[in-house]
Amino acid sequence: MGLLSIAIWLPIAFGVLLLAVGRDQNAGMVRALALVGAIASFLVTIPLVTSFDTATAAMQFVEKMPWIERFNVHYHLGVDGLSVWFVLLTAFITVIVIIAGWEVITERVAQYMGAFLVLSGLMVGVFAALDGLLFYVFFEATLIPMYIIIGVWGGPRRVYAAFKFFLYTLLGSLLMLIALVYLYFKSGGSFDILAWHKLPLPLPAQTLLFFAFFAAFSVKVPMWPVHTWLPDAHVEAPTGGSVVLAAIMLKLGAYGFLRFSMPIAPDAAREYDWFIIALSIIAVTYIGLVALVQQDMKKLVAYSSVAHMGFVTLGFFIFNELGVAGGIVQMISHGFVSGAMFLCIGVLYDRVHSREIAAYGGVVNTMPKFAAFAVLFAMANCGLPGTAGFVGEWMVILGAVKHNFWIAALAATTLIFGAAYTLWMVKRVYFGEVANDDVRALADINAREFLALGLLAAATLYMGLYPKPFTDVMNASVAELLRHVALSKLP
Repeated sequence: MGLLSIAIWLPIAFGVLLLAVGRDQNAGMVRALALVGAIASFLVTIPLVTSFDTATAAMQFVEKMPWIERFNVHYHLGVDGLSVWFVLLTAFITVIVIIAGWEVITERVAQYMGAFLVLSGLMVGVFAALDGLLFYVFFEATLIPMYIIIGVWGGPRRVYAAFKFFLYTLLGSLLMLIALVYLYFKSGGSFDILAWHKLPLPLPAQTLLFFAFFAAFSVKVPMWPVHTWLPDAHVEAPTGGSVVLAAIMLKLGAYGFLRFSMPIAPDAAREYDWFIIALSIIAVTYIGLVALVQQDMKKLVAYSSVAHMGFVTLGFFIFNELGVAGGIVQMISHGFVSGAMFLCIGVLYDRVHSREIAAYGGVVNTMPKFAAFAVLFAMANCGLPGTAGFVGEWMVILGAVKHNFWIAALAATTLIFGAAYTLWMVKRVYFGEVANDDVRALADINAREFLALGLLAAATLYMGLYPKPFTDVMNASVAELLRHVALSKLP
């Protein structure tokens, strides 16, 4: 087993072990075992980046062996500059989630921790899979742990939110399955994704494939107008569920565009780039205005996620290196910042049991350490220079200027709307006089919460101040992807 296999199956093994042995009577042991599993899984992913050859666009750490030989299906793994950072990000966020749920979850602790560890392994599998059927299995399997997390540990409307999340994402994926089967027969009986990239397909076939993949990936991102499941899922999910949903699961859809839509149907991607750009601009502008009127903090951050992910899809489909690299950087930074924002809301909810902005005011007076973290992450959410939130958005705007000035001007409005809804929330929740007895009774964050927020703050500042290590890894793969799309000629 190579590093990628260990990164996939180690957390799943720990998750299954927790499900087998865990009882609420020995919750302390369960939590410790879950943390060991999460940290071990994270440590395994570090060599993927430290040993990564940035000079090549070829797949690295490749593993391939027969899986279903009759149908030529392989257990085929590998990462390049488009995917390697997301393997590391997935394992890192899982450690944060385990720490964050340490004291908060008191019932079915083993099942909760186990679900997140299994989900972590499955998501790594999505980013590492190079076989179409293997990708589909991992892609769909991620729905099951998240469905359980929302449905069991969620809020009052958790069953409705879990069903909506499951049905939206499953229905979108069925069209993708048809596309995968078509490609299997078109390639002479192969599920090799890299071989599919070289298929000479006519434009009508590419168009059908492009929109089949679009159906699956746009729901997962989520793009406007198929985003309506996300606010419900976020509001009802437990804090850990919201963190993983925002930080990693939304990225599965955006990654799908890079691995499937653009390289397999390059002519259709160029033909319909205006369609994706239009939907992205609507997400960036309209959803930003929707976020501005939210009274629930979780809904506000959920809508802001839709707007920020609109930047990602915009960057991909302007077809220049600044845009595509900026979109990938935005995916990583959004993982840090949005995950941290949901973690901060969880800290307040654990104490006051309300997510309404009106229930707070003057939190900085009673929780100064926590407020410092919360304001930092809010600034990053606005795109403040020096934080991770700035780098990707700035790269996409620069790329959009090269593509079309007016598209860039519309995209840049998100910096105004983002500042408006984020700072409006910060002002009402954290600053001013202490609003009520609930806020007056608040205790500042403990060492465990400080650790979780501190790790995310360090990642946010490091990426904002020195993004070069992140961009160096992806440059060769981004250039190769764009070369492939640009050189593609209709047969």
